[in-house]
Amino acid sequence: MDPIKDKTPPLYQFFSEKEAERKKALLPSEEKISSLATFFKIFGDVTRLRILFHLLESKLSVGDLAALTGMTDSAISHQLKQLKSINLVYCRRHGRTQFYSLADQHVADILKIGLEHVSE
Repeated sequence: MDPIKDKTPPLYQFFSEKEAERKKALLPSEEKISSLATFFKIFGDVTRLRILFHLLESKLSVGDLAALTGMTDSAISHQLKQLKSINLVYCRRHGRTQFYSLADQHVADILKIGLEHVSE
């Protein structure tokens, strides 16, 4: 038996097992990673991004967004429902009209940082 050929390679080549466990412990939970994947998936749609960028400027109604995007009210409502489901937009009723805005400054920051990144 050749001890060099039969030697099992270490599980981690560049750091110790203790260091590997420390790195694993730093990862978010599977639930949070899954939520984050859903969050970024929403940003993967051009229509939803257009809606979010319009809302970056001001609060708008479904009709306003439909006019700005050239889409139907129904199509806009469908997209807004998805954006609202993960708390990217906030809805406030004023009389019979609902106005949508970005849920918080985090959403605006993500849009701005993303745009900055792809503009470099």
